Amino acid sequence: MPRRNLKQLLPSQRKIRSGRTVRLFGGVLNNPNLWHLNRHSVALAVAVGLFAAFIPVPVQMILAAAGAIVVGCNLPVSVVVVWVSNPVTMAPLLFAAYKFGVWLIGGSPKSIQFEMSVDWMVTKLVDVWQPLLLGCFSLGLATALVGYITVQIVWRIHVIYSWKGRRIRRASERQLPR
Repeated sequence: MPRRNLKQLLPSQRKIRSGRTVRLFGGVLNNPNLWHLNRHSVALAVAVGLFAAFIPVPVQMILAAAGAIVVGCNLPVSVVVVWVSNPVTMAPLLFAAYKFGVWLIGGSPKSIQFEMSVDWMVTKLVDVWQPLLLGCFSLGLATALVGYITVQIVWRIHVIYSWKGRRIRRASERQLPR
């Protein structure tokens, strides 16, 4: 992952700190590890963001930011990665988490008609909350681990190819007559 490309995509540290909501965190955001773009920091931020993406609450970005602050990884990357679960993908992710949770428990999935209402949430969620939370936690951990390892590998491969490219360029520059 080229650092230059990530810096272009992510908002600047000054812009993030000037936001009204972010000012609530105060001096906690002065930790330089929250803004570093290196292999370990970005990989950990991806893991934090992916884990937070599977938490079935509407404040996932705040949870990812809090997780990044606690762990000490790149804050903007962890908040951006949470958008893996967005309004389009949230239902399939939660359904997959529920099915996985049912499989882990060893039960059979219940046939429930979904309805977007508070009444449905109160009456029907009681039936599915245990496998749903177990599935969300398990898939969150699994995707966080896969995301961490993937970023580590991709970043390392990019660095190796950059070194090889530089070595080839330097060798060809030495062979040019002056």
